[in-house]
Amino acid sequence: MRHLTLFALVKKTVLTLVVLALCFFIGRIYQSEQGAPLHRWHTWSADEMSPDEIDHASFADYLSREEAIFRDMKTSLNGTLRADEKTAMNRYSAQSQVYPARFKPDWNRSFILLPDGKPVGAAVLLHGLTDSPYSVRYLAEDYREKGFIAVVPRLPGHGTAPGSLTAVNWESWMATTRLAVREAMRLAGSPLPLHMVGYSNGGALAMKYALESLDDSALTRPQQIVLLSPMVGVNGYARFAGIAGWPAWFPAFARTAWLNVLPEYNPFKYNSFPVNAARQSWQLTQALQSQIVQLSRNGKLAALPPVLTFQSVTDATVSTPAVVNALYHYLPVNGSRLVIFDINQAANISALFREALPGAVERLLPSAPRHYGTVVITNETSSTLRAVARVTSAGEVRVKTQPLALSWPQDMFSLSHIAVPFPVNDSLYGLQPAAPGRFGISLGAMALRGESASLNVGAEAFMRATSNPFFDDMMARVNQYIACSGQADYVACVKALP
Repeated sequence: MRHLTLFALVKKTVLTLVVLALCFFIGRIYQSEQGAPLHRWHTWSADEMSPDEIDHASFADYLSREEAIFRDMKTSLNGTLRADEKTAMNRYSAQSQVYPARFKPDWNRSFILLPDGKPVGAAVLLHGLTDSPYSVRYLAEDYREKGFIAVVPRLPGHGTAPGSLTAVNWESWMATTRLAVREAMRLAGSPLPLHMVGYSNGGALAMKYALESLDDSALTRPQQIVLLSPMVGVNGYARFAGIAGWPAWFPAFARTAWLNVLPEYNPFKYNSFPVNAARQSWQLTQALQSQIVQLSRNGKLAALPPVLTFQSVTDATVSTPAVVNALYHYLPVNGSRLVIFDINQAANISALFREALPGAVERLLPSAPRHYGTVVITNETSSTLRAVARVTSAGEVRVKTQPLALSWPQDMFSLSHIAVPFPVNDSLYGLQPAAPGRFGISLGAMALRGESASLNVGAEAFMRATSNPFFDDMMARVNQYIACSGQADYVACVKALP
C-alpha cells in the first residue's frame, strides 16, 4: 500500500509538471505569435568560422571569410527583399538611408588602426552583444593617437544580420579574442604592453581572456584591462532563455526563437534579439564568474593586471551589483579602479524615481576601506547639474572631491548600459550630433511625440540615454592608465594616480 501511495504521488507530480510545461509552451507560442513576423534578415545566417577554425587561422584568413560573408549577405539577403521591405529606414535595403555599405568605412567590419610612428603598445578592443566595432571606435582611435596598435575584430554573428546570432556560440567569440591578440602582437613585432578593452559582452570576453592568460603561458598577458558596462552578470531569466525557444524546432513556431523582433533601422546594431543570444551571454558570464572564484581560491588572481571599469549605477542590460560582488570583490590590490556614474540627483523628475534610485551608489559599494579605488561621478549638490568626482583611493576611507567642467543635461536622469562608450556629439547616438544624419539617422537626438500605441517599437527605444555627457572625463581617466604604460613599474604608477 505504501509503494502504491508513493507511485501515485510520483505519477501526480510528473503529470503536474507535464501540464505546467504544456501551459508554458502554449503561452510562449501565443506570446510570440502576437509579435511582428520574421523577415529574411531573421532567417539568414552568416557562415562563420568555428572556434577551432579561428584558433588555427590568421587574421588575414578571418578577414577573407568576413569578406565572403558580406558578399553572400548582399546576394542572399539584400538582393532578395520584397518590394514592401525596401523602405527608407531598413538597413538591409540597398536604397535605404541606413544601408551600412553606403558609409565609408562600414563600421560593421573588423578594422585595425596603426600609429603614425613606432608602436609603443597594442590594444585589442571588443564590442558588445548585437553590436558592432562601431561601439569601440572612439577608444580605438584614442589608443592609436597614443602610439598603440588597435585591433578591433567583428565578433562572429555580428555586423551582418540578427539571424546570425541564432547559430553562434560564445566559444567562437573567445577564439576571435585570442586571434585578435595574436594579430596585435604580430603587428607589434616585439614584446609590447597589451591592453584589453571590452564593452558589455566584450568586457566579459576581455576579462576572461586575461584570466585564461594566468593559466596559459602561450597567451600574451595583458598589462591593463579597461571595461565599459561589462557583462559580468545578466538577468537570471537568460538561464532559461533556451527553453523558451524549444518550440522553434517546429517550423510553424519559428518566432519563439526570438525574444524581440523589431524593425532594423540602426546601421551598426541589431534591434531584434534571439533567444540564443541571451543563452550564450548567460553561459559566458557563468564561465567567467566560475573562473574568477577558482583562480581566487588558487591564489592566482594576485598576478591579474589592473582593471579600470566604467559602469552606470542603473543598467537594464547587465547586473551592476555583479560588477562589484562577482568581480571587484576578488581583485588583488593592484591599482584597479571602479568608476560609477550616479543618477542625476538634481533631475527635475525626481518625484518619478523609484525609491531605490537616489541611494543606489551607497547600497552598491561596500564600506570603505576597499582594496580597489572608486570614483563616483555625481552632482556637486542635489540642486545643481554641475558634476564632481568623489574619489576614494584603495585602502582609504577619506573621500576627495574633484570638480569637473561637466554637467548633467537638464532632461537626462541617468546614463544607461548603451550610453557609456559614446560622446554626446556622436553622429549616430549623440544627444547633440556633430553631423546630424551622417549615418542616415541620429538616434540620440530623436524626440518622438505622439500616441505610443502607434509605434511598432517600445517607447523606451527612444527614451533611453544613448550617449555619455561625462565621456571626456572617462577618456581622461583611460589616458592616465595609458600614460603609465611605458613605466618600468606599471602597477606602482597606476596606484599613484589621483
